Order: sequence, then structure tokens, then C-alpha cells
Amino acid sequence: MAPRLQLEKAAWRWTETVPPEAVTQEHIEAAYRVRLEPCQRGACRRNCRGNPNCLVGIGEHVWLGEIDENSFHNIDDPNCERRKKNAFVGLKNLGATCYVNTFLQMWFLNLELRQALYLCSSNEHTVRKSIPKDKDYEPQTICEHLQYLFALLQNSRRRYIDPSGFVKALGLDTGQQQDAQEFSKLFMSLLEDTLSKQKNPDVRNIVQKQFCGEYAYVTVCNQCGRESKLVSKFYELELNIQGHKQLTDCITEFLKEEKLEGDNRYFCETCQSKQNATRKIRLLSLPCTLNLQLMRFVFDRQTGHKKKLNTYIGFSELLDMKPFMEQKSGVYVYELSAVLIHRGVSAYSGHYIAHVKDPQTGEWYKFNDEDIEKMEGKKLQLGIEEDLEPSKSQTRKPKCGKGTHCSRNAYMLVYRLQTWEKSLTVEVPAFLQELVERDNCKFEEWCNEMAEMRKQSVARGKIKHEEVKELYQRLPAEAVKALCKDCVVERCRILRLKNQLNEDYKTVTNLLKITVKGSDGFWVGKASLRSWRQLALEQLNEQDEDAEHSNGKLNRNAPNKDEANEEKREEEEELNFNEDIVCPHGDLCISENERRVVSKEAWKKLKQYFPKAPEFPNNKECCSQCKILEREGEENEALHKMMASEQKTSLQNLFHDKCRPCLGSWPQETDELYIVSQFFVEEWRKFVRRPTRCSPVSSLGNSALLCPHGGLMFTYASMTKEDSKLIALIWPSEWERIQKLFVVDHVIKITRTRVAGEPESALYSSEPQLCPECREGLLCQQQRDLREYTQATIYIHKVVDNKKVMKDAAPELNVSSSEAEEEREENKPEGEQDPDFNQSNSGAKRQKLSHQSYVSYQKQGIRRSTRHRKVRGEKALLVSANQTLKELKIQIMHAFSVAPFDQNLSINGKILSDDTATLGSLGVIPESVILLKADEPIADYAAMDDVMQVCMPEEGFKGTGLLGH
Repeated sequence: MAPRLQLEKAAWRWTETVPPEAVTQEHIEAAYRVRLEPCQRGACRRNCRGNPNCLVGIGEHVWLGEIDENSFHNIDDPNCERRKKNAFVGLKNLGATCYVNTFLQMWFLNLELRQALYLCSSNEHTVRKSIPKDKDYEPQTICEHLQYLFALLQNSRRRYIDPSGFVKALGLDTGQQQDAQEFSKLFMSLLEDTLSKQKNPDVRNIVQKQFCGEYAYVTVCNQCGRESKLVSKFYELELNIQGHKQLTDCITEFLKEEKLEGDNRYFCETCQSKQNATRKIRLLSLPCTLNLQLMRFVFDRQTGHKKKLNTYIGFSELLDMKPFMEQKSGVYVYELSAVLIHRGVSAYSGHYIAHVKDPQTGEWYKFNDEDIEKMEGKKLQLGIEEDLEPSKSQTRKPKCGKGTHCSRNAYMLVYRLQTWEKSLTVEVPAFLQELVERDNCKFEEWCNEMAEMRKQSVARGKIKHEEVKELYQRLPAEAVKALCKDCVVERCRILRLKNQLNEDYKTVTNLLKITVKGSDGFWVGKASLRSWRQLALEQLNEQDEDAEHSNGKLNRNAPNKDEANEEKREEEEELNFNEDIVCPHGDLCISENERRVVSKEAWKKLKQYFPKAPEFPNNKECCSQCKILEREGEENEALHKMMASEQKTSLQNLFHDKCRPCLGSWPQETDELYIVSQFFVEEWRKFVRRPTRCSPVSSLGNSALLCPHGGLMFTYASMTKEDSKLIALIWPSEWERIQKLFVVDHVIKITRTRVAGEPESALYSSEPQLCPECREGLLCQQQRDLREYTQATIYIHKVVDNKKVMKDAAPELNVSSSEAEEEREENKPEGEQDPDFNQSNSGAKRQKLSHQSYVSYQKQGIRRSTRHRKVRGEKALLVSANQTLKELKIQIMHAFSVAPFDQNLSINGKILSDDTATLGSLGVIPESVILLKADEPIADYAAMDDVMQVCMPEEGFKGTGLLGH
């Protein structure tokens, strides 16, 4: 089959010899291509746009061949969710609960703990009687949740189970990664407290027996040898791994002696004075299950967050703790039973998995949420886990001997005391087994339901397959009879004009070279003449496309309605041929430079392509209205120039801003001054500078300076300070001229009265008088705005020494550029000023005050702040009035790398110390400058970690929900 464009050309080739008036039925059928033969399968790859009888490539290749029955459904095989024989059950990840799943699997494989939990007294009778068979069992306590969860892990037929009930009971956020080490400690404490209420001693003491050991903090006086001992319990040993390569080195550092000397001397009760001493930890007893926490997550002072240490630590499968014990008698050989792994480079994200050894078979398994993988042989394999995510500071993995391993992702090692006793056989209690059987029955019902749905979907798909094949055989359409002759004739005319266009272009070009004499020609726009061929071609193409769309041509895409409207609007906006010499009144324009005369022959050729073009004979008069407006415009320009010159001469000092009066030092030569709006002065100066481009100013617009009651909105004191930029002072002699030149809507005058014995501040009065009520309301609104802002800019200036660098908002620090630089800054277009400034809802907007913005200023009561220029050592922050000082310190920490506990903040000489107070209550307003004095760094990283847990509780484990049970 020929390409579409070749079919298109072939369908209209007859137009080259047939004029529009000679079109016959045969030509119409050729144009519509109704006589083309249907395409056969295999002859073309897809549905042909050029052949209306082509039915190939409309999806039949999917239906006419053999179809795999699995494509008729999207239901997975339910047997894939079934637990395999001799396999463990996985745990569903609820979003970010992989750290919980690793501990649950590790505790489940502690057979002594599992058996004790099964023996925990419960409401067995209540469960049997009160739980209907059609409803799910809902445990009420943590022990009941663990019992039911362990029973499902032991005897469920599912590949994995859902621990959401247990996670919800602990109050954990399923969408947020928590601190796994902290979770382990808090849960062990919670479990011990819960089991302590049990009567059975095997149950009550299981946590202490399995996980609890004792060590003592021993301090020995170097003078008298007196020992002071403080015995403490532990459930896990927290080992520092920085600077170490082997686990035994970490344990040795944990137990090493510490010298107490100098200011850190120990007060000896025997000597009754401070003495040099040594302090160390002595291991007194060890539990059956020894949990060793490797402290991989440490505080990074540069970022203010915890970071993960990716150094390799070597450890052996057998660990002899006897050399570390105070009492050397007894057997303290431990066997590795679990390794908890953290994948990822960040302490606040990543993924947790667990490698746990089956105590009954001695085989190792990798528990990864729903997926559980059995390791080959009976040896631990960590190689895959260590190659997942390369670290920037990764060192080469050290060689490990037989029976030893090394890891840069292990964060907890679990050792079990080596015994020769046989492993326990733990049976699920009858009432729990009944609940498990209920769940297994539901699972089987679900499997049968899914299998039946798959079967029904396949049956429906096969029926549809047969229907489609039968339908395809009926698809070839009959010849179309209702064919439009008018559309074919119109397109024939367009195609012939397209072919004739090049010849006519040459003819018109030659005709334009002939000089037209007399009044036989026609006016044509010069711009239209330069582009008439292109305009004609575009117009013919548009007409051709319109003909196709209106024709409803087969195998063509109809235009989008929005696109058609957009094209129509563009056509209306663009000038058509010869419209460039049409004036706004629809007549011939007055500018002869934009048009020229062409001959009758040339105009006749052009009219063939542009029949609707405006026609202006050579003797046509120009538009009379345009002539009148041209004369008036010239007169107005001359009038404006004369007005500008007169006003500039009368008010020369006001125009050049010279010899202006100042309220701060009242001029002695007069006792009265007049006030006008600064906006009026700026707009008037624009007119005087460019009278032909700017409109003249007719009125003062002093109403913007008055309140709704007609009173003045400013006090004398405010006009000397913050409001001075809103007003302009006028001399009495200038005022007389202003009254003659402009419409005066309101007279505002300020007068000085000399009274002996009166204070200087009482010697001034204004007309109209100040409106105290509106003024007070304005100030109150300003104060409220300064306390209720959101996303406003403040500046933090870091002080490098103990000297007070800034006083009263540090005016000397604000002077960072010359007056010329400030003037250039003011003259920048709006939006380009002060790149560090962020406009906010606080109203502290840095822009020139316009008349409209000043009216808004009066209504909203927002005062424009003075521009603050940043200096070296200073950074801008976005804050809100309702955020606390603690939250501001966190922002400062990220901006300056200064920890919150090292920050000393002050504003206007006032120390900011209450971390719970809001910035609004502390007097921090938009554009405030806060001084930051940083303390010297400390080396106690543990102290930093504690502070960060207080400052950023959302970063770590939220233990409130867990401890609340």
C-alpha cells in the first residue's frame, strides 16, 4: 500500500486539467477514494489514513491469533501466597516498620521467650465464648498481641502475616522510620513491666533471665585504696565502634579504666577530700542472650543530625566473655544467633533486615519483611548485604578467617550462651491454635474465591475472543453514497490557485514596475505587497484545511474545539491583506508613507486571491476624522510642553528638590508650611520631564493624607521620622503658585506658634487637626500586624567576639553602600530590588509607595519598613510569628552550623532564652536583626545527642505511644 501522501496526491491529480465548473461524479468519487480496494492483513502494518476501506491495524492482531488465557485476568495465583513446607512466615511491612519486623522475628526464634509468652495467663475462657466465628480476634494487651502474633508465625498457612494490630497497640507511626535501637530498649522495658504482674515465676522473670545482666561502676581512690561500687542492670551493652576493627576491642574500651584527676578528682569518703582515682566498669553477671549494640549512629556536629558510621567491624561466631568477667569461674562461651543489618547511608532512612539462626536446626535465615531466604549450608553469609550501597568513605573489606565475619552495616549482634541441652519443643496453646485455625480457614476461603474469579475471567475472555473474531469478518463497509459535490469543487478551485500562484507572482511583480498615471490605480499597503504571496499561500492552506474538516473526510482527525477557537482568535487579531492601510474608523489611513498605487491589472490579480480585501481607488480621500485627530494631537502636545515649561519655571526648587524645608529644624524665615502628598510630587515631576508621554497632573490628591473623618493621619513627630517619605513640605510662596496651577482638594497646613515658657513640642499645630481615634486605630493595627505575620524575613548576624557590635538595630551595619548606590537601587524596576528580600504577608514590602499602595496603607494600617542591607556574616531567614524560639534555633543551626545549645541570641540588647516562647511574643518583628554569639564547641558527643533528641523529637523514635501502655 502506498503512503498516505501519495494516495492524497493521486486522489486529486485530476484537478490539474479539470476546472471547478467541469467536476463530475467520477471526480467526486476519486476525491473521496471510495473505490479503493480494502487492505489485506499482512499487506500493511497499521490502519491506513489514506484508505477509508483499510481495517488493518485496529487491534485485530491481538484477537485473531491464539491468546494466552492468563491475559484474560489480572488476578495473581493465590497459591503464591501460601506458606511453603518447612518455611518460616514473613511479616508485612506497613510502610516503615521493617525495624519492628526484624526484632519480632528475632524474639520469635528465642524459644524460651516464646514458651513463656504462651504460658502467660490470658482470658482463654472469654476468648472461646465471646468471639463469634464470623469476626476477627482483637487482642487487648501487649502480651495477647505477642501471643497471637507468635502463634500465627508458628502455624499459619499464609506466606506472611499482618502485624498492624501489634504496631497500632504500641502507638507507632507506620509511615515514619524510627530509631531501632531505642525501640528495642523501650519495648524490653515495657515487656518486663507487663510480665512482672504474672504469678508464674517462669513467665514473670523470663525477660531478666534471658536478657538481663549486671555490671558495676567501680571507683578506686589512689590515696587509700577505698572502692566505691554502684551495681546496675543492663539488657544490652552499647559499644563504641569508632577507631576499632574488632568486636573484642570495642568490649575492651567499654571496660577500660578512666583516670579522675585535676578538676575531675573524686571525693573520697574515707579521706574526706578530693583525691585522684580510677573508674571502670566490671561485669558481674551475663544473661543467656547477650545483646551487643554497635553504636553506628553518632551525632555529626557539622550538620546537626545523626550520621551512620560505615566502618567494618569484625566478629566471631564464638565469643568467650570469660576474660572480661570479674569472676573467672564458670563458662561464658557464647554462640552467635542473630545479626541485625541496616541498609542505607543515612541514620534516618534505609531498610532493616535480620539474619537469625534457627535454634532447632542450626540453619541461618535472612528475614526481609515478607520475604524469607534460607542460607545455603549452615553458615552465616553477609557478603550480599555489604555490597548493596557503596559509601563515599568506604574502605576495603578486611579478610575474615574461618568462623569470623566482618560487616559495615551490622548494628546489633545477638549471642546465645552455649549449652549442650536439646532445643525446646514449643507447642501452641489450644485456645491460640483455635484462633490460628480460624485464620487458616479464612485464608483457604480467600484462595478458593480468587481461583474461582480467575476461572470465570478466563471463561468470559474466551467468549469475547470468539465474538471479536466473528465481528471482524463483518467489518468491511459498503461504498459511501452521500458525497458532497460543493466541497470537491471548492477544493478543486483552491488546488488550482495553489498551482497558479507562482506564475501570478511573477506577473504581479512585473506589473508593479509600471508607473501608474492619473486616477486609474488602487491604493495598496506596502507591507501587504511585500508578503502577499506568503499571505495567499497561508490563506489557501487554511481554506483547504477548512474544506477537509467541513467535508468530514474519512480517516482524518477532527480539530480540537479549543484549538479551533484559538485559531479563530488569532485570525481576528492578525491583519488581512490591505488592512494595514485601514484606519480605526474603517477608512483610508492618512499616512502616505505606508501605501502605494498599483495598476488595475495588478489589483485584479490580487483580488483573485483576496476577494474580501478592502478596496481604495487612487482618487479616494483620506479619513476626515483622522485628520481632525492629528491636528488636535499636535495642538495637545504643544499645550503640554507649554504647561510643563510654565510649571517647572514656577516651581523650580520643588522640581529639582532643592532648598526644601525640614521639620526637624524649623526654618526661621517662616512660621507656616504646607503639606502635599509625595505621590503627587513624583507624578508631577514625571510629567514635567516627559510632557509628550505622560499625562498632566491636575489635582493634589491630598485626600490620601486624611482619615475618613477629615482629620490628619500624622503627628508632628511621625512626620519628622517614619512618615517623612509620604509627604512633601511646601513653602508659602510655592503654595500660592500651586493653587494657581492645580486643583486643591484639601489644604493641609502646619503652623509654629511662639509662646514663652512652653516646651518646643507644644509650639506646633496643623490644619486640619490630627484625628486621635483614627491614628490610634492605625497604630494598633500596625502592632497586630507585627505580631501576626507569616513567612517574613529576619536577619541573623553572627558576632565574632564578645563586643556588642550592634545597638538599636545596628544602624552602622546598615550603611553598606553609598548614596549613589541607594539611588540606583531605588530606580531599578519593581521585582529587581534587593534580591535577598522576600515579600510576605507581613506588609514589610520594599517598593516605592504609589498612590494606590498608600490608600491600602491607610486601610490596612501597615507601615513600610526601612530597607535593611545585609552585611558580611549575616543571613536572612523566613519565619512566622507563631513559631517557637526552639524552631528558630534549628533554622540557625542549618544556616550557621552552630548547635542549638551553643547559640546565644539577643535582640536590641535583650537575651532570648525561652525556647518555648513564640517569636511574636519575644518582640521579633519582620526585618528584625538578631545577634548570634556561638559558644566554643564541646567534645561530649553524647551530650550533643541528648540535646538533639530534645530539639528534634520528630527525627528520632517517638516513645510516648509505646510507654503509654
